Amino acid sequence: MELFAAKGYHSTSVADILRAADANSGSLYHYFPGKQDVLLAVLDTYHDGIAEMLLDPAWEDVEDPIDRVFALLGRYRELLITSDFFFGCPIGNIALEIHEPDPAVRERLMANFSAWQAAVRRCLEAAAPQLADSADAESLATLVLALMEGGVMLSRTYRSAEPFDRAVAELRRLLTLLSKPG
Repeated sequence: MELFAAKGYHSTSVADILRAADANSGSLYHYFPGKQDVLLAVLDTYHDGIAEMLLDPAWEDVEDPIDRVFALLGRYRELLITSDFFFGCPIGNIALEIHEPDPAVRERLMANFSAWQAAVRRCLEAAAPQLADSADAESLATLVLALMEGGVMLSRTYRSAEPFDRAVAELRRLLTLLSKPG
């Protein structure tokens, strides 16, 4: 996970993996027939760990479902800033790096994005009493995911939180417009 996050999938060699794992090639190939199988395991680990690695830290002590959406985006912002804009969504990075992923990789990427989107959708569904009847939780969750991925990409490129912050502010404005009066 660390190597793919730091160097990317294509730039990480099997030798890098062996060195980082302090393993020999026989051990690696016993568990993983090839480098892509390591990638699949990494993507499965991200998927299985979404709560522990992403949601729980962002949502600690945050009860309001709309605030949870912004807390999640805030966690990404914090990771951008503390990494001097090196951090990027690991799933998004892999999706961008691999031009035409193998079906198994594509399936895992979709599962990861779907899990992230489902977590946000559940927040928006829980916020339904606060939002106009026309608010579509699924579409809004897709927007939040696209905002996060695009905001991270722009902030990394510009080495500034400003693009991310502008996008998050616009989301906040949109959700305010979709809020029921009172």
